[in-house]
Amino acid sequence: MSSCCGLPLLECVYCLACGRWAWKKLLYTAGNESKNWGIATAAEFEPVPRMCRYILAVYEEDLRNPIWAPPGGYGMNPDWVVLRRSYEETQGRVSPYLIYLDHDNADIVLLIRGLNLAKESDYLVLLDNKLGQTKFDGGYVHNGLLRAAQWVFDAESDILRELIERHPSYTLTFAGHSLGAGAVALLGMLVIQNRGHLGNIERNRIRCFAIAPARCVSLNLAVRYADIINSVVLQDDFLPRTTTALENLVNFLFCLPCLLCIFCLKDTCTLDEKRLQDPRRLYAPGRLYHIIVRKPFRFGTIPPKVRTAVPVDGRFEHLVLSCNLTSDHSIIWIERESQRALDLMMETERIMEIPVQQRMERQVSLAREHSEEYKAALQRAVALDVQEAYSPSSYGTFDEINEEGDNCSSSKTELPFVSSKRRKENWDDLAGRLFDIDESGQMVLKK
Repeated sequence: MSSCCGLPLLECVYCLACGRWAWKKLLYTAGNESKNWGIATAAEFEPVPRMCRYILAVYEEDLRNPIWAPPGGYGMNPDWVVLRRSYEETQGRVSPYLIYLDHDNADIVLLIRGLNLAKESDYLVLLDNKLGQTKFDGGYVHNGLLRAAQWVFDAESDILRELIERHPSYTLTFAGHSLGAGAVALLGMLVIQNRGHLGNIERNRIRCFAIAPARCVSLNLAVRYADIINSVVLQDDFLPRTTTALENLVNFLFCLPCLLCIFCLKDTCTLDEKRLQDPRRLYAPGRLYHIIVRKPFRFGTIPPKVRTAVPVDGRFEHLVLSCNLTSDHSIIWIERESQRALDLMMETERIMEIPVQQRMERQVSLAREHSEEYKAALQRAVALDVQEAYSPSSYGTFDEINEEGDNCSSSKTELPFVSSKRRKENWDDLAGRLFDIDESGQMVLKK
């Protein structure tokens, strides 16, 4: 009798737990994760819509007779295209890409397109990864994307070095979408590690824009390279939030509800401490720009707002149950909404009326603000015991450290278990090597 009564009670408890979980997930919106981030400015966000248009141009067979050009065109001069690589030329190692010499913006740009659903080679690159398979610079990275980035670097380093030497004042920019975004993020990290192959280009001339990237770097690398890599995510985009191993996606392509249920259950049941202290867990790379275009329980869109930060915890950890989670991944929509956001920023800030001197002062203050965010992100990583996040890297966000790297690496396994006093000593020691005090008493990165 007691066993018969126990079964309905167990079912009721199970249904209540499932209902509570479903209610929480349905109420969770993409704006929750970035609600405490700062608002991006036009000065820092200006390249994003332009890079989106450039990436769209990679899909064209003939730039002189474009088929998919957005209103106003791609803004590219076909005569300034240095080279283009097709699937046949890359042998399926990486998606097609091109190198563009942007004289209007003093920029050398390498652009990689996104996943082609009809190409098996793209799937092989995306699915070539297992948890903790590949270590890189004290962290973990996506194996297939690293191999793709290495192929591009080996193939084009001579051309890039020649362009850099010919145009010493130009920046070197890498940009890509989806699969290409992960490849350019790791390509930027490879370039930082091998600047000698590109004529010792200065670090502050290198930047990367990863549009709707896959999660491809561990947390310590995501924070450490935040001065180089900028990730752009439109509202509910699923890929930067997809934490399950990508090879499992294929098994659920024909059952999307099953896929969403499994992802959400895993996200809900994984403790935050376990996420942060797993050194193999991959994240969206670098500084994050989140474009918000919708509010919950409202039809239609709102004027886009762009929030930005270098977060340690809360880096797109939860899949959002939304009918827009796949459409927000489209490069066409990202280009459109990012341009709308930039237009609003420019209208609000009236940036075109600001004198040149004030623009330069704003750039300096913006760099100082970003430096303070890096420092805060590192300090937050120390407080959360993120493994290896406070072990300095000679190729990370900060300039080259001393030659005690071997000693630092030998003690990495002790760090997650040291006392709070020892962690404070580690942070004070790291801060002393990474930062200087300027005339106004502010802490700034060492040159």
